[in-house]
Amino acid sequence: MTLTALIASYGYYALFVGTFLEGETVLIAAGFAAHRGILNLSWVIAIAFIASTLGDQLAFLIGRRHGERLLQRFPVLRRKAPVVQALLDRYHIPLILGLRFFYGLRIAGPFVIGMSSIPFLMFALLNMAGALVWAAVVASAGYYFGIVLEVWITDLKQFEETVLAIILAVGAGIWLWGRRRKSKYPDIYR
Repeated sequence: MTLTALIASYGYYALFVGTFLEGETVLIAAGFAAHRGILNLSWVIAIAFIASTLGDQLAFLIGRRHGERLLQRFPVLRRKAPVVQALLDRYHIPLILGLRFFYGLRIAGPFVIGMSSIPFLMFALLNMAGALVWAAVVASAGYYFGIVLEVWITDLKQFEETVLAIILAVGAGIWLWGRRRKSKYPDIYR
């Protein structure tokens, strides 16, 4: 089965899971796939909006209910909590709106915010607004990336699977590079 066929069959499911967790790479690839006619851009944005909203709401609720206990168990969360708390104290509305644009704080952010005194409804509304902007911007970036490529490559259809594979490989490479740097230089990434 080709990558294009896999995306046509399972792309929306992969998009949901990917954007529920973090998923910029998955969303860019889905935006490109929408440009190529494999997926529908409106559905891509809608699914990314719903999944990312649900993921952040779940992290918020887990933080609200089990925050202190989980901070003790997970050192990464414990290290990121003061950063999120300091930003939250000064800029709570912009932080919640733009949280998913801060790499590395997508999971820790809503979790720590859940431990704060921010009301659930306030977080939910700001989270939805931020999710909508994020889904539209990142999916559109993938879509317009396809438009730009079409200017450079006249027969993009011939290379669309390669481009999709490169997008996914670059995203995975960036993630692995970040993980490796964190394990190699743990004092820097506290």
